[in-house]
Amino acid sequence: MPFYLQEIEGIPELDDFKSVLIIPCRFCPAASLAVSKNESYIQFFRRFLKTASFERYIKTIKSNLETKGVKTDIFKSHLLHQFVLCGWTSKRRQKMLERVNKYEAVLVLGCEGAVKTVRDTIKSTSCQVIQGMKTIGLMSVKPSFRLPCNISLKLDSVTPILYQENQFATEVGT
Repeated sequence: MPFYLQEIEGIPELDDFKSVLIIPCRFCPAASLAVSKNESYIQFFRRFLKTASFERYIKTIKSNLETKGVKTDIFKSHLLHQFVLCGWTSKRRQKMLERVNKYEAVLVLGCEGAVKTVRDTIKSTSCQVIQGMKTIGLMSVKPSFRLPCNISLKLDSVTPILYQENQFATEVGT
């Protein structure tokens, strides 16, 4: 099941940068915002594979940064296999690496796995990586289908997680 992520109001870590690339994962964050706003996750005929509540969140962040004079852009994903950031192909990661060279920071809208994927991919650059959402836990959802091809998710439960980097790294041998 997807991670349950919360919005972060005003991200103070971004205040010192003049350029920020927003890199969204389109799975867990979109599902989380759809659930928390009680809106459709996917409306195939209206927005195809975009979630309205997540798109508003991205646009709000972008607008707030631009109001402060920060140059921003969004690293967009249009194909289904590009939606889950932690599962991006090497070609997709290379495209991201080429784009980040124009920015001082990247804002990752996703979980710790998404942040690690971005950080590992762009480690050869001076670009700073900032996580833009807070991971609360794993969510269990009940999907529902409404005509015309709308998929909604109802939150059943959230199982809290405790991120233990050092213990996990030891267990998997990294």
